Amino acid sequence: MGNKLLIVESPAKAKTIQKYLGKGFEVSSSYGHIADLPEDEMGIDLKTFEPKYIVPKDKERVVNRLKKQVKQADTVYLASDEDREGEAIAWHLQNVLGLENKAQRIVFHEITKKAVTQALENPRDINYDLVNAQQARRVLDRLVGYKLSPVLWKKIKRGLSAGRVQSVAVRLIVEKEKEIKNFKPERYFKVTGDFTSETSGDRIKADLDHTFKEASEVKAFFESLGDAEFRVSSVEKKPGKKNPPAPFTTSTLQQEASRLYGFSVSKTMQLAQYLYENGYITYMRTDSVHLSDEAIRAAKKVVTEKFGARYARPHQYRTKSKNAQEAHEAIRPTSLENENPVLDRDAEKLYRLIWKRTLASQMKPAEFEYTTVNIDVSDSPHRFKAKGKTILFDGFLRLYQTADTDESGDQIFTVKEGEALTLEEARAPEKFAKAPVRYTEASLVRKLEELGIGRPSTYAPTISTIQRRDYVVKRTLPARQREVQHILWKDGSISTKKVKEKYGYEKNKLIPTDMGIIVTGFLTEHFADIMDYHFTAQVEEEFDKVARGEEDWKEVIRHFYDKFEPVVERVEKESKRAKGERLLGKDPETGLNVYVKYGPYGPMVQMGESLQKEKPKYASLLPGMTIMDLSLEEALELFKLPKKIGEIDGEEVVVGNGKFGPYIRFKNKFYNIPKHINPLKISLEEARTLIERKQAMDKPVAHIDGKPVFLQSGRYGPYLKWNNMNIPIPRGTDPHGLDEGKVKELIAAKLEKDKKNTLKEWPGGYTLRKGGWGKLYVYSPDGKRKMFPKDADPEKWDEAKVRALFK
Repeated sequence: MGNKLLIVESPAKAKTIQKYLGKGFEVSSSYGHIADLPEDEMGIDLKTFEPKYIVPKDKERVVNRLKKQVKQADTVYLASDEDREGEAIAWHLQNVLGLENKAQRIVFHEITKKAVTQALENPRDINYDLVNAQQARRVLDRLVGYKLSPVLWKKIKRGLSAGRVQSVAVRLIVEKEKEIKNFKPERYFKVTGDFTSETSGDRIKADLDHTFKEASEVKAFFESLGDAEFRVSSVEKKPGKKNPPAPFTTSTLQQEASRLYGFSVSKTMQLAQYLYENGYITYMRTDSVHLSDEAIRAAKKVVTEKFGARYARPHQYRTKSKNAQEAHEAIRPTSLENENPVLDRDAEKLYRLIWKRTLASQMKPAEFEYTTVNIDVSDSPHRFKAKGKTILFDGFLRLYQTADTDESGDQIFTVKEGEALTLEEARAPEKFAKAPVRYTEASLVRKLEELGIGRPSTYAPTISTIQRRDYVVKRTLPARQREVQHILWKDGSISTKKVKEKYGYEKNKLIPTDMGIIVTGFLTEHFADIMDYHFTAQVEEEFDKVARGEEDWKEVIRHFYDKFEPVVERVEKESKRAKGERLLGKDPETGLNVYVKYGPYGPMVQMGESLQKEKPKYASLLPGMTIMDLSLEEALELFKLPKKIGEIDGEEVVVGNGKFGPYIRFKNKFYNIPKHINPLKISLEEARTLIERKQAMDKPVAHIDGKPVFLQSGRYGPYLKWNNMNIPIPRGTDPHGLDEGKVKELIAAKLEKDKKNTLKEWPGGYTLRKGGWGKLYVYSPDGKRKMFPKDADPEKWDEAKVRALFK
């Protein structure tokens, strides 16, 4: 064992650094924080705001191992990440391991041999300003969570939680949804004309500089075109340029990875962490666009070699955000000469994106010539306008296309001022103003950053938390269809046709749940400061001041808590329960009021008043229905369930909506109704099909090794169930046409795959296997699985600890 010990947070990082240091060094991992606030109590002295840190049970073995390694080392280096969280990890390591006079703090923003060696040559003390900034965030967030959550339990529903940043993020999504619901789309007609030059024969596409609200206005304008003359009144040319984008920060990387590849924010960060820990990129949590002088020189060399010297433009970007955290670099490859490292598909995509963006930032701007042709219409106040663009020099666009790259208007004009044109055709499709766009994960990050809420290390956890707690769901909204008018002018005649168009398709958008809306409404009403965007950003600024040594962290907490605690006490005593109740109208038959609200078992409708002698009628909402959108007509239909829809073989078929969703009841058995079928409109034949399909699945399709094989249907399609194992059925294979030979083949393939992916076996039939995205899963003897803790060491786990995962 070496006499120098270097401690980092993750085993992957440790493994990479160990390769660089070799003999004389032992590199060990703390598996993240080794000390934290207790889970079963607040852990904060409310008079002094001193936190009570403990070593969690699942870290005791890690701490014992590190203590043994420390005893055998002459020198200990604490090499956790260089941000506030990393500094706090180093501080906890120093305290728990008793390293006050023994450890040296080193930092590096990339895991390369050169960077690690330089860090070892330049150790420093722990930066207590950074530690205190992390403590301030941790303590304040714990106070908010521990104080607000019980209020939500009492006033809305048990099990709810609130958080300083997460609640504000949900508010953004709720307000966007309300904005969309209140939006009234205005229709208009946009006129486009196709012209031909009488001199050169060139075709020009031009838009009218005016939109019409009514079809009659369009037709009146088209009627005036029959005798009109069209002449070029001016040709305007002006140069333009487009600058390359800055290198990636955390948020811009998340946004681009989402735009180009559809990656979630958490997936982008998982991949970036993998690339960082294996030495491919610099540190991935940063709001800086700064590049080192060495990186700028390397970029110039690669750009010159690949594209020529005229494309290179060494440039240092300045970070605009005044809240940018400590002196990090932007996210860039550790070696720009490494263009195509051997990586998994998605990791390679992200690496190539970072590589391209870094090089593009050091390339010259693209240069254009923009041309605008104005076309006068005789006897009309309106004119047509055609726009064109010629690329004079592609610059960085040769390598990298940005989201706002203008790909329209690439017409080249040779017409001259005063030239007469012929109108070949004019079109005026009916259009509608677009509603506000819902947030994606990436656009929410952009909004949070714009408002100064959160920091690079908090974006991904915040977005994961609000979805995990069911305040927000990520959903793809299908396109809807509407009929629109298309008005056409051609050769002096006007025609109108109606066409169907699709609209409203939205992919992977964040939508608030009923509970998210109710909790947001309650918090906004009673805790205005906590839910205020400016206040939340101001708190982040206070943390930044602590990190710069400009403020005392406990005073920041005291200033917040002295105002916060009285509000909590008042709301707990005086506020009413929040149900999100909305009066929909009256039942036409009984005249009773009909409400929609959140009840003890979820969203529901109520007919009648709760305090009257006659008990109200209740019904649960169907999947997909929301408190915000439900109409009176839809509510009245819900009261009709359960209802008989017919008979099969003399037995009643009843449709209802229960605790587990819509169902069919037939011969005292229950059959689930899938989401794509509306239980209010289901036909007897559809019900028959669902019943027969389920009955067929309850019968074995084969017996292998004396054990039955069942055909099942899951969220990803049909699969086979055998011996507590799920066996996928390949796409394109008819699940109902499987013979015993094919079933045997599929089971054998699954067993072989599991064998290859098995990393460890424990007594009792428990196995550890590799899954997707580098995750590990523990499988129980009955086929259930649980994710293996990210930072845990499998070799330190025994059967009892594994078994406890499934309790």
